[in-house]
Amino acid sequence: MLSVPLGRLVAFCSRRAIAVVLVFAFLIVGATYASYALLGVTTDTGTMFSASLDWKKRSDEMGRLFPQKQDQLVAVIDAALPEEAQQTALALAAKLRDDHAHFNYVTTPQTDPYLVRNGLMFLDAKALERVLNTTITAQPFLSELAADPSGRGLFNALNLIALGISQGQADLGPFHAALDGFATTLQHSVSGTPEPLSWERLLAGDLADLGGKYQFVVTQPKLDYDSFQPGGAASDAIRNAANSLPFVQSGRAHVHITGDTQIADEEFATVAEGMVAGLLGSLVLVSLWLILAVHTWRIIIPIIITLVSGLLLTTGFAAIVVGKLNLISVAFAILFVGIAVDFAIQFSVRFRAQALPDGSSPGLLDALEQTGNETGHQILVAAMATSAGFLAFTPTAFVGVAQLGLIAGFGMLFAFICTLTLLPALLRLFRPTSGHGKIGFAFARPVDVAIRHHRKPILGVFVVIALVGVALVPRLTFDADPLHTKNPKSEGMVTLGMLMSEPQYSPYTVDVLMPNLDQAAAMSDKLSSLPMVHDALWLGSLVPAEQKDKLPLIQDAANIMLPTLLVPNPAPAPDADALRTAAAKTAAALGGVMDKLPADDPLRRIQSALAHLSQADDQRVLATNEALVRFLPMQLNMLRDMLQVKPVAISDVPAQLAHDYLLPDGRALVEVHPTKDMKGNRALHTYVEEIQKVAPMAAGSAIDIVQSAATMVHAFVTAAAAAIVMIAIILAVALRKLLDTALVLAPLLLSALMTVILIIVVPEQLNFANIIALPLLLGVGVSFNIYFVMNWRAGIKLPLSSPTARAVLFSALTTGTAFGSLAASHHPGTASMGRLLLLSLACTLVATLVFVPALLPKRPIDEE
Repeated sequence: MLSVPLGRLVAFCSRRAIAVVLVFAFLIVGATYASYALLGVTTDTGTMFSASLDWKKRSDEMGRLFPQKQDQLVAVIDAALPEEAQQTALALAAKLRDDHAHFNYVTTPQTDPYLVRNGLMFLDAKALERVLNTTITAQPFLSELAADPSGRGLFNALNLIALGISQGQADLGPFHAALDGFATTLQHSVSGTPEPLSWERLLAGDLADLGGKYQFVVTQPKLDYDSFQPGGAASDAIRNAANSLPFVQSGRAHVHITGDTQIADEEFATVAEGMVAGLLGSLVLVSLWLILAVHTWRIIIPIIITLVSGLLLTTGFAAIVVGKLNLISVAFAILFVGIAVDFAIQFSVRFRAQALPDGSSPGLLDALEQTGNETGHQILVAAMATSAGFLAFTPTAFVGVAQLGLIAGFGMLFAFICTLTLLPALLRLFRPTSGHGKIGFAFARPVDVAIRHHRKPILGVFVVIALVGVALVPRLTFDADPLHTKNPKSEGMVTLGMLMSEPQYSPYTVDVLMPNLDQAAAMSDKLSSLPMVHDALWLGSLVPAEQKDKLPLIQDAANIMLPTLLVPNPAPAPDADALRTAAAKTAAALGGVMDKLPADDPLRRIQSALAHLSQADDQRVLATNEALVRFLPMQLNMLRDMLQVKPVAISDVPAQLAHDYLLPDGRALVEVHPTKDMKGNRALHTYVEEIQKVAPMAAGSAIDIVQSAATMVHAFVTAAAAAIVMIAIILAVALRKLLDTALVLAPLLLSALMTVILIIVVPEQLNFANIIALPLLLGVGVSFNIYFVMNWRAGIKLPLSSPTARAVLFSALTTGTAFGSLAASHHPGTASMGRLLLLSLACTLVATLVFVPALLPKRPIDEE
C-alpha cells in the first residue's frame, strides 16, 4: 500500500519545512521567470485544429492562395446620403493607404472605376429601361445643369418646368418623388439648416440603393499575434482617420468596424477579461469558503500559498512545453484553481480531524504524518485519475483542447506534489492545532442512516433518472456557429448584424476552386440552382450579362444625352447676387402657374422657398447653393461615363478585381453565398451538405464551422471514452477490486446523464466555449467519488457526517464559485461555460452525496 510511504513523505517534508519551502521558492522563481520569458498568447484561431485534417488542409490552402481575403478589417460607412457614404469611404481609404505601418492593403470595392463605368449594364433589363427612360425624360433639365452645375443652373432648369406647365406639355408624374425631395432640401436650406441633396437618389430613385445602403473600406491589417488584440493598432488607426473626416465630424456619416480580425480581437479581449476576473474572483471566494471549512488562518494561508505555488509551477510548465497559449488553453488557470483546491481542502480538513483514541490532540508532526497515511493515497489516486481525464484529450485533432488537456493534466500532478510536500511544510511553520475529531457534519448522521435504510427506493429513483438521461442523449445538439458565443453588443458583431440581411455580406461563404474558368462557370451554374444558395460568383460574374440587349438601349440614350452632357466650358460658379437673381426669376415663373398645380404639388413649396431665398443674405444663399449642388458634378461625371460604356469581356476585368477569383496558373474560384434564411445549425448544415454533394472539395467559412464542430465532437467523444478507460485502469490498479472500481465509475456516469437532462430541460446549448466543462466533470467527479469509496473500504460507517463529506462540500463550493463567477460574464461563450460548469458540478455533488452513500454495499459493521 502507498499510504505508509506517502505518510512518511508528509512527515519528512514537515520535519524539514524550511528546506522544503526554500526548494519550492527556488522552483517557483524559475517557473515565474520561464513564464515571463517564454509564455505567450496567440489569438490566431488557425492554430486551434490540427493541420493534418483534410478540411483544415483545404482551408489553409485557400488562405495561402487568396491571402487578400484573410484577416480583414472592414470599415462600414453608414451615411444619410449615398454620396456622403461614398465620399467618406474614398477619403478614409486615401488616409489609410498612406499608413504603411498598420496596413498591407486598402481598397474600396464599390468605387472601382470598372464597376462604376459598367453600372448600367449590371442592372437587369427592366430596371435599365426605367433608369434610361427617366434620364431621357429629364434630358432638358440635365442639359441645363451640365452647362451650369450650380444653383443658378438648377433654378434655370426649373424655369423649363414652369414653361412646360404653362404650355400644358409637362408630365411631372414620374418626377413627383424627385421634386418632393428637392423641395424638402431647399426648404431646409432656406430656413438655415442646410442638408445636402442626393442627386443619385434624385435621378435613380429606389434603384440608387440596389448596391446596398453601406459603403466599405476593406483593409488587411498588419497583425501582431503577440498582442491580446493583434489588429488593435490597425483598428485604432481606422477610428482616428475616420474621426478626422468632415461627414463623420458633422454626424452625417458613421464608420463602424467589423471583419474577422475585429471580431477575433473583441472575442479574445472579452474572454481574457473574463478569465482574469474569474481567476481573481475565484481566489477571493475560495478564501471565504476556506474560512468556513477550516476556521483558522493558520491553515487558510498555507492552502492559498500551496494553491498559488501549484498554479505558478503549472504556468511555468506551460511556458516550457507549450510556449503559446490559445483561446481555449488560457482557461487552465481557472481549471487548476477549481480542482486543485480540493486536494488541499481534503488534506487540511482531515488534518483538523486528527485525534488520539482518548480524544486528545496529537502532536503537530504526528497529526501531519497520520493525515498523510489517511489521505495521501486517496489524493494520489484522485490526482492520477483526474490527470488521465485531461490527458486523454491531448492526442486529439482539436489542438485547442489538446493543449488545455496537456497543461491541466500535468497541473493535477503538480497539485498533488504541492499538497503532500509544500502544504505539510507550511502547516508545520504556521503551527495550527489538530484534534478536532468532530470536524464533520454531525447533523448529517440521521441523513446517513435514512439513506442506508432506504437504499433500494433511492437507487430506483436514480436508475429512472439515468434511463431518462440515456433517452435524452440523442437530443443533445452542438451549436457549431462560433458567432453565437461572441458578445452581440461588441462593435464587430453589431456591425455584422447590420449586414446580415444582405446575402452578399454573409459570413457563411463557401469557396470552390476549379481547374479553369470554363469549369468555374459550369460549377457556378450548378451551385446557383441549389435551394440554400443565393448566388455563386466567379470571375464571369464581374462581366455584365445580356450585353447584346442592353448596349443598344444605352447607346440610344447616349445619342440623345451625351451631346448636351459633354459641355467643354461650363459656366463659372455664380456669386450670391447671381443666385438671388436666378431664384427670384424662377419663383416668379412658378408663381405664374400656381393655378395649374394641385394643392399638394411640391412645386408650390419650391416656389415659396425660392421667393424667400431671393431675399436672403449672402451666407444663407451660398450655403443653399452648396447644399443643392455639392454632389451634382460627381453624379454628372458618373452619368457621362456610364453612357459611354462599351462591350466588356472577362479579359477586361481589372487585375485588382480578377485576382480575387483567378490564380496565375488558371485555377478559378467560385464564391458561394447563402440565402437570407440562414438561422440555426440545421440550416447551416443543410446549406453545407447541399454544396458538398456538388463540390466535395469545397472550403470556406461555412465548411470550417461545420467541419470544426464535427472535429470537436469527435475529439470529445473519443477523449471521453479514452479517459473513462484510463480512469478505470488507474482505479483497478489502485483499488484492486472490480466492485470498488465500479462504485467510483457508476456515479461518474450518473452525473454525466443528469447533466444531459439539465442541458435539455434548462435548456443550455453545447457550444465551442462551454464544452470544456466535460473534462472538468470527469476530473471533479472522480475525485469526490474516490474519497467516499476509499473511506468505505477503510471502514467509515457514516460518510455524510465524516470529515470527508465536509471537505467534499467545501471543495464543491470553492470549485462552484471559481467556475460560477464566469456565468456572470457579459460574454455569451464565457457565461455559457460558467452555467454548464455549475450544472455539471451540481449533478456531480448530488451523485456523490446521495447516490454514492446509497450505492455502497452493506457490510457487517454497518448500523441497521
